[in-house]
Amino acid sequence: MDVPVWVWEVTIAGFAALFVFDFFAHTRKAHAPSMKEAALWSVFYVALALVFCAGVWTVWGHGHGGEFLAGFITEKSLSVDNLFVFAIIMAKFGVPREFQQKALLIGIVIALILRGIFIAVGAAAINQFSWVFYIFGLFLLYTAVKLALESLSHGKEDDEYEPNAVVKFAQKHLSATETFHGNKLFAKIDGKRVVTPLFLVVLALGLTDVLFALDSIPAIYGLTNEPYIVFTTNAFALLGLLQLYFLLGGLLNRLVYLGVGLSVILAFIGLKLIFHAMTENTLPFLNGGESIAWAPHISTWTSLAVIVCVLATTTMASLVKTHNQE
Repeated sequence: MDVPVWVWEVTIAGFAALFVFDFFAHTRKAHAPSMKEAALWSVFYVALALVFCAGVWTVWGHGHGGEFLAGFITEKSLSVDNLFVFAIIMAKFGVPREFQQKALLIGIVIALILRGIFIAVGAAAINQFSWVFYIFGLFLLYTAVKLALESLSHGKEDDEYEPNAVVKFAQKHLSATETFHGNKLFAKIDGKRVVTPLFLVVLALGLTDVLFALDSIPAIYGLTNEPYIVFTTNAFALLGLLQLYFLLGGLLNRLVYLGVGLSVILAFIGLKLIFHAMTENTLPFLNGGESIAWAPHISTWTSLAVIVCVLATTTMASLVKTHNQE
């Protein structure tokens, strides 16, 4: 069924309120959160997502509830992988730890707004052309192979951040200072307003996350066709990302097989998307434009089981390897 407009409005307003609360509760006063603070808020946001999942399950049925749960776990896992790059960006710009919360939160908000646009475009394309699932599926398979090769060839600590074209343009054409002015994005020097390095960090974080959306958005569409679930799973995954960044800290370097696990999940979802496209096939050069009957149907619960098993296995294998190395 179509989600009523008022539900969309209430949902977006609710997420906006949570991000505003996050801003005033955590970034108004610059500080580096303790492990306890980061853990408590991380648990709070995960619990909030699970309560929302229970609401979807009750109001919309167990099918959509399962889709939300599978989507949330997948998006959250992909977000954890993104934290590696966030840490590299912070190190590249030399951001003091106490200023990192504000940069992360604003960057995440930018990313969510841009992801919302991606989701709307994706939904429109899917409604108009069922063959889009073929493109999504093949792209995820390509991404899975690329991620697996990168993960096996070198560690995350070897990665280098290269500013994208927008960040380079800002560095070249905007009046900027090379010194931080607290956690301010702008400062006045000799009566002239300039951007601080924190502004460039926010820009880099927001645009980098949009690049990650190129695989996370098709991945979630492989688990559900409902734009509302696609949006809410992305929003909840991003909502607690700030606290998760500080909670995981050094643990990120211990998750040596996370990239391999995510590549397996992306490949699985990519195949699922291709099988789905085959059952709704309209391409005239494939089976005369008719549905391909032998294509298997992979249920949401099967997808959820595969995702949980792969993540649990790769996490345990990562911790065992790093423990043995130590």
